[in-house]
Amino acid sequence: MGRANLRSGTHSVLLTVDGMKCGGCVRTVERTLLEQPSVTNASVNLVARTALIDLKSSSENLEPILKALETRGFFAQPKKSLSEKLETPTEIEFLKDWWRQWRQLMTALILLILSVVGHLAEGGQVQINILGSLEFHAVLATVALLGPGQSILKSGAQSALSLVPNMDTLVGLGVSSAYLASLIALIWPKVGWPCFFNEPVMLLGFVLLGRFLEERARFRTGKALKDLAELQPNLARLFLAEGDIREVRVGALQPGEKIQLLAGDRIPVDGKVLTGYSAVDISSLTGEPLPIEARPGTELSSGSLNLESTLVMEVTRIGADTALARIINLVEQAQSRKAPIQGIADIIAGKFCYGVVALSLTTFIFWWQIGTRIWPHVLNASGQGLIHSHHAGLHTPIGSNAETPLGLALQLSIAVLVIACPCALGLATPTVITVASGKAARRGWLFRGGDVIEQAASIQQIIFDKTGTLTIGRPMIGSISKTDSRERMIQLAASVENNSRHPIAHALLHEAENLNLKIIESISTKTLPGKGVEGKLKGIEKSIRVGKPEWLKDNAVEWESNSQEFINNASIEGLSVIGVSEGDRLLGIISIEDRLKEDALMAINKLRRQGLNLSILSGDRYESVQKLGTYLGFKEHELGSQLMPKQKLEKLQQMKELGIVAMVGDGINDAPALAAADIGIAVGTGTQIAQDTADIVLLGERLEGLPEALQLAKITMKKIKQNLTWAFGYNLIALPIAAGVLLPTFNVLLSPPIAALLMAVSSITVVINALSLRAS
Repeated sequence: MGRANLRSGTHSVLLTVDGMKCGGCVRTVERTLLEQPSVTNASVNLVARTALIDLKSSSENLEPILKALETRGFFAQPKKSLSEKLETPTEIEFLKDWWRQWRQLMTALILLILSVVGHLAEGGQVQINILGSLEFHAVLATVALLGPGQSILKSGAQSALSLVPNMDTLVGLGVSSAYLASLIALIWPKVGWPCFFNEPVMLLGFVLLGRFLEERARFRTGKALKDLAELQPNLARLFLAEGDIREVRVGALQPGEKIQLLAGDRIPVDGKVLTGYSAVDISSLTGEPLPIEARPGTELSSGSLNLESTLVMEVTRIGADTALARIINLVEQAQSRKAPIQGIADIIAGKFCYGVVALSLTTFIFWWQIGTRIWPHVLNASGQGLIHSHHAGLHTPIGSNAETPLGLALQLSIAVLVIACPCALGLATPTVITVASGKAARRGWLFRGGDVIEQAASIQQIIFDKTGTLTIGRPMIGSISKTDSRERMIQLAASVENNSRHPIAHALLHEAENLNLKIIESISTKTLPGKGVEGKLKGIEKSIRVGKPEWLKDNAVEWESNSQEFINNASIEGLSVIGVSEGDRLLGIISIEDRLKEDALMAINKLRRQGLNLSILSGDRYESVQKLGTYLGFKEHELGSQLMPKQKLEKLQQMKELGIVAMVGDGINDAPALAAADIGIAVGTGTQIAQDTADIVLLGERLEGLPEALQLAKITMKKIKQNLTWAFGYNLIALPIAAGVLLPTFNVLLSPPIAALLMAVSSITVVINALSLRAS
């Protein structure tokens, strides 16, 4: 799935990458990708198992890149978007992998239960002697390593041979060293070591359980994106040439074809309504709470829901060009682009495995050669604390009641290998970014990546454009001067303007529709550019004129002093006016205004309560901007009017010197300012998000989504910092304990099974904390 990166001119490709287990893997994959000459940038997501790469051009060959990853033990291929779900077996592949992991886990847990039963038999609680024998436990450990543990050992060995050790390397070293040490003690009893075949079984059981729970949690993090993909139906009702209707696959539709939408149908592709009237729910895409009224000419987006009656729609965009596909692609890209804060964790995780192996060797040498000589009592007391105490038989937990320095050294060095958790470091940020992006997408807020979320949480100033951002962006009927009949005046004006494409004509027709006024058939109409429209209507004897007051005066229309006063007041407020006359009689004066969005004041107040500095930069007239600014509570120095695009950019650059600046515009006329700001935020541009230069796109017309989206960014960063604190803190505390720092004074050490359990808990805690974002 490739996309043009409009900001940089490069070509972006999203890859699926199998084999990543921890933050160290992420660092290795990223470094491998960046070593390729055709790759200019790479961002790897551990949760989604993806890598987003920027290539120098769309003609670059992916084979060398995929080959380089394969040599490091990572198998990659171009990822097909969820928007192409009808043509890809991704769900089936996921279920196959799920059941494979489930079988591995069940086998490991059965072996773990048998190991526990063996301990009970060894202690006399179960009267089956063979279960308590060393040979039985040796068989269990062998089956565990060759069965559910085989993939971990292979992956760990391959990573170690490639000099890029990962989580599997650490676990593999832990279980294999425990197994080999036990095997030596079984074959050569003179060494004086206890056998601890139960350790590999327990280690693998806890590790696989933790990974299975992680995978389940990861699946939940991507649920929002899958829900978006499910908005596209599988079938559509296509009109055939002979007028019949047949159900066909959505993927077979072509632009220009006609489809039928029944009440309750999801709209499968983008299109334009040809016939029919209905209410359409667009909340799944934009978060808009109220449905829109669909009528002939209305543009509908895929994923919307037809609520009331049958519509006939012409297909305009299909496949990856539809609004739904663009949203899905943008969210996938956003989840793959990591936040800068994750870079620190990835660098540490990349070197983490080397550090852990070094610490394990140091621990082994210290307790074998030095520690037991300084504190000889630890050999008799090492069964206390965080390990289970058993009788002094031959088969005991490793290090428990250790009689030799070598036995204790093995215990502690293995515990260090197993308790180390780069997984938590690798999962800390991407899980939160994935959940936040999915949650935002469900509410119609599209972030372009984790880097955007991080920067959005630090915004200090917001600049608003006026037209189309704070206001509706299209002319509407405002106040009307005193007239004999408001309804008749609107009816006559709308009837004359019925065939005009002028924005004022749309305002008059919209008002007539709101008042349920019937449009009178026109006999003839004539447009005078820059002046107005003149025409004859059926059943009306005199000519009807709609246009500038000066033009009406020039045509001998009678004028009244209160009409002139109305025009003067409207001019002071920065409003445009038109007059309507029947023959030489003035029917009234209408002010035309660009109305403020209903939630604009509420949104502005919420942003102020968040401590943000707000301002308006507009190309509109001073009077218009001043009136709007006063109503919204802006001070004089926070307003800019009659600004050319270049002047807007200059003011924006000045404000950037004072802190991080976001520019909010309609995404069409404000493209230069949106691109120049630290964060560009486009409002109401859902049908153009593929071409948008903004970093954040708020679909629909709700401006109130802006403070909510920024608040989500702040909560997201708070969760990321909590996760990183836990991940770093866990390792900083657990590793020294595993190395035996508490053993001389408090007689406390960690057995490998408990170390494995804590390692799994660390990763799961990070993921659960991220998932809690969905409920916030």
